[in-house]
Amino acid sequence: MSILLTLVDISKTYHLGHNQVMALKNVNLVVNKGEFTALQGPSGSGKSTLLNLCGLLDRFDEGRYLIGDCDISTLNKHQLTLMRREQIGFVFQGFNLIPVMTVFENVEYPLLLAGLASRLRREQTLAILEHVGLIEFVKHLPDQLSGGQRQRVAIARALVKKPPLVIADEPTANLDTKTAHHVIELMQTLGRDSGTTFLIATHDERMAGRCDRVLQLMDGALL
Repeated sequence: MSILLTLVDISKTYHLGHNQVMALKNVNLVVNKGEFTALQGPSGSGKSTLLNLCGLLDRFDEGRYLIGDCDISTLNKHQLTLMRREQIGFVFQGFNLIPVMTVFENVEYPLLLAGLASRLRREQTLAILEHVGLIEFVKHLPDQLSGGQRQRVAIARALVKKPPLVIADEPTANLDTKTAHHVIELMQTLGRDSGTTFLIATHDERMAGRCDRVLQLMDGALL
């Protein structure tokens, strides 16, 4: 298997007033293409920081981060934005759907940002909505959907541009058991079909038990 994501001695410190909090300490990690990797640890262990760094939402202080052969530390702010837009999808616990946009518009939005032509946007959006079983809900607003349906919209939005990497933060935390299993199976099926790599922070054993690897993070360090 080829490598998608490599972290080498990654460290991150936050400055809170006169205090310094070391959120990550010399983290080393290799994730292969198509792999489902779960990240677990108590609150304050550094999970969110690690996800934010891997998702290019935050900068690390020390170390190296590579996506494929691209060394992230060599990119400027604009290049990071383009990399995040083109290479990374996000699935959040709170769905993060835009409430005034329809299901179709929410899923289409990443393609609009990427500058795809209208016809291609429509084709790819309808295809992924068909895949996640929401083709009948294209004109619905998010608050007209159940929690499970909203999470499926979020997954469709994350995968519509076929990114190599998806960052997922507690994607099943607010779902009942039946819905959680459907969402997990959907993520795995779509991931296999597209070769997408998932890095998932979760306290949910239903999710962790279906991942290829479960990594434990404690006080900013991988155990």
